[in-house]
Order: sequence, then C-alpha cells, then structure tokens
Amino acid sequence: MRRPVLCNLILASGLLALTQLMTPTDAAAEARLALVIGQSAYRTVPELPNAANDAKGMAELLGNAGFTVTAAPNLAQNEMRQAISDFAGKVGAAGADTVALVFYAGHGLQIDGENYLVPVDLDPKREADIPLQGVRLNDLLNTLGALPTRARIFMLDACRNNPFPALSGAGHGLAIVDTKAGAPGSFISYSTSPGAEAEDGNGIDSPYTTAALTVAKQPNIPIEEVFKRIRIAVAQSTDGRQIPWESSSLTTDFKFFGESSGQPPAPGANSMALASASRSVADWRKDLQGKDAKVAYDLVIADDTVEAYQAYIELYAQDVRTPRLRTVMERRRQMLAWDRAVAINTRASYETYLANWDNSDLAATARRLLLRVQNRNYALPVAAAAVPVAVAMAPTCPCSAPPPPASTPINPTVAPIIKRRVDDTPPPSKRKVVDTPPKRKPPTDEVVERAPPQQGPPPAAIMQGIGIGVGIGMGMGMGGRGGGEMGHGDYGRSNRY
Repeated sequence: MRRPVLCNLILASGLLALTQLMTPTDAAAEARLALVIGQSAYRTVPELPNAANDAKGMAELLGNAGFTVTAAPNLAQNEMRQAISDFAGKVGAAGADTVALVFYAGHGLQIDGENYLVPVDLDPKREADIPLQGVRLNDLLNTLGALPTRARIFMLDACRNNPFPALSGAGHGLAIVDTKAGAPGSFISYSTSPGAEAEDGNGIDSPYTTAALTVAKQPNIPIEEVFKRIRIAVAQSTDGRQIPWESSSLTTDFKFFGESSGQPPAPGANSMALASASRSVADWRKDLQGKDAKVAYDLVIADDTVEAYQAYIELYAQDVRTPRLRTVMERRRQMLAWDRAVAINTRASYETYLANWDNSDLAATARRLLLRVQNRNYALPVAAAAVPVAVAMAPTCPCSAPPPPASTPINPTVAPIIKRRVDDTPPPSKRKVVDTPPKRKPPTDEVVERAPPQQGPPPAAIMQGIGIGVGIGMGMGMGGRGGGEMGHGDYGRSNRY
C-alpha cells in the first residue's frame, strides 16, 4: 500500500516542478542582450587603453544584470558592421519583449552634422573620407530601431578629443541625437554634452564608465534616475569640465538591477535635455531661491537644461561654479541651433546659424553645407503660389479624378448658371449647343423686347439657367447677344476656376 502512495507523491512533485519551470517569470520573460565594443588598439593614432578597460568593466556589470553579452573589441570597419548586423539578428530572434543595449568606448567624430563611430583601421586624409571609412551612428540606431523590442539603450563613451590631424576642421564632440525623432522606445547617453569632449581619465576607466559601474549596480533605480546620478558624479569628479547628456523616448520602465515593471515610466521621468523645456527660467528661480549653492548646483546638473542653467547663473552670479555653467549653457544653445540648421538643411537655416555663430568651430562646416544648398530654390512664383496645382499627386486614371470644387458666384445676388447636360452626339434634327459664340445669322421675325432699366440684377441674368440655349443661339436682338455672352462667359469662367 505504501508504494502507490510514494509513487503518487513523486509524480505530484514532478508535475509541480514542471509547472514552475513552464510558468514564465518577469526575469525570464524579458530577454536582455548587450553588444559591448571597446576600441583601444587604433592603428594610425595613439591607443586608448582606458577604452578596453571600460568595455571589460561594462561587460561584467551587464552580465551580472542578466544580459547575454557579446564582447567585440578592436573592430575594423567591416568587422564593426558585421558585429552590428549579427547583434541585430539576435535581437530580432529574441522577440518583442527584448531589451537591447549597446555600449561603445572609443573615438567618435562629427562630420557635416553626422556622428560616426571610429573603427581601429580608420586612416582619413580628408573629412570626406569619414563617411567611407567610418560607421554612422544613425545606421546603428536605425538598424535596431527597425526591430520590435521593449527598449533600446545606447551608451556612448565616444566623445574624446579628435586625434586625426587631417580632420582639424571638424567640429568638437558629437552632434545632438534626439531619440524622439526616431522609433519610440530608445534611450541614448553620451559621456559628455553635445559639442564637448570627454576625458579619458587618470585611472583604469574613464570618468563616465567609472560612475556608471558604481551607480548602475544600485538596485531598483529607474534608468532615468541612474543617468541623472551618473551626470552628477561625473560633473563632481571632473570639476564641472564634463557633464554627461542623454535623450529618452522609452515607453516602459527599466532597471539594471531589480525587476522592471514593464509599465510606462512616471510622468516627466524621461524628460531629458531636449524635452524638458516645460519648466521656464522663472519656475527654476522659484525652486532654487534660498537653497545652498551646492544643492542648487546638483539640481540643475541633474536636469541639464538651458532654463535650469540660466536660473542658476542669475541667482548665484558670484559662485565659483557659475563661469563653468555659463560655458556649458552657451555651448548647449549653439548645439541646439546647429541641430536645427542641419535638420532643416536649407540656405536660410545655415545663414541663420552663421549670423549668430560665425566664429564657432562648426562655422566652416556650415559654410561648406551652405555652398551645397545655395542654388536650391523651392519657392514658387507669386502667381503660381496663388493657384496651387497638385502635379505629382494628380490622378492618372479618369475614373479616379475628383469632382471639380464648387465655386461661389462673384455677385451673390445673381444666381449662378446651371448648365444643362447636352448630348455630345446629337441627331441631325437636334440643335447642338456649343461654348463658342455662334455666327451672326440673318434677322428673323422674332422680336426681343428690352425691359426698362431697373435696380438690381437684370432679369436676363436670372433666366440664364432656363434659357441658355435661347440666350446664346437666338439672342441676337436688342441687347440679347450682349446679355448672353456676359452671363455665359463670366460665370462659366468662375465655375471652372
């Protein structure tokens, strides 16, 4: 009797264990994949030893955070493109409930408003070589942005100084990338502000990665708060010389350590540098009024907006941190103006930028781009603009042609002419009505009496809808032809146009 009971207990335990294995948990449901690129062994410029250390440290951190990490150090151009393609394949196969993260440590360049990751075999002789030898950041963003994922996170420790002598005319730092301009669900972090250069650091890691390795491992902190704390830590360690920057279009919550809820982030949590203009300078002055300068400084650094910096500068004009923040604020304004100029990409946009920033490091690039577009002229002539004609979108099939729009009579007191539908192929006995005035015929016995002058519209104009045939074909008497031509010509033209 004991054997069946024991067998039943074993069977029940096995079924329970199998059920638990088959029931997905939150951690198992969310796939986490990471690509970590560390570019240290450059072939034509000095090595970046800290980039290799940064990549190793981040690979270990992300592995502990539940990511399946693909390490890809010291990639040439073709190798980098292949690594991105292979990683995209893994992300696509993992399904829509996937968090994809890319960490890049190495050199980055801005050429003509575009950001490029730098392969170790890059050897430019001129700026025009960068699009041929580099890897566009937008290609990486767009490749992963085309895949259904829960979140895409990009961490770029790539704003170090430009080491290539042939690129002396290139702008400093990287250009702004607004994640809200692409597919939603992305988060991008730079190791420093747009247009600024990051420090390589005196230790084994850069200031940015050092802060990330410390802050990101703290449990149950949303990603937006993690990078605010990273920004404050980096600003403190570099005495304000380096201030990380980020932009977010995330639609769900994410934590490096601790369960992510999968719910939308709290309102305002993802309002980064480009999206938090809702708080004015006056609002920030009220918030900072009466606070200690150090406390106020940390608040505006965490927010990282022009409005916050402006309020601090006004309230703490004598503080030792104010000159540094004024430099950061002016550079941010300049980079926002540059971002608008490149996005619009017209002669007027570049001329506007040069009118305000003619002596900036991006002025030479702005002039070069201005030469490319200065012969463009998209403005329509005044006469043509008054009557727009949809040429490219015009229907090519008569059956799909839209009906002509109804027109309003010029004189609202006179009823518009209603033309009778006339058969295009009338029998011989049927008189054909044409739009052109008929030839003059010999007088007939018909007598048309002219009505006495009166105020208001003439009766002939009111009767046009009924007697158009008579008005055109037979109205040859006293004033009949003139009235017919006026009614048919003027209102007919009004109906067509």
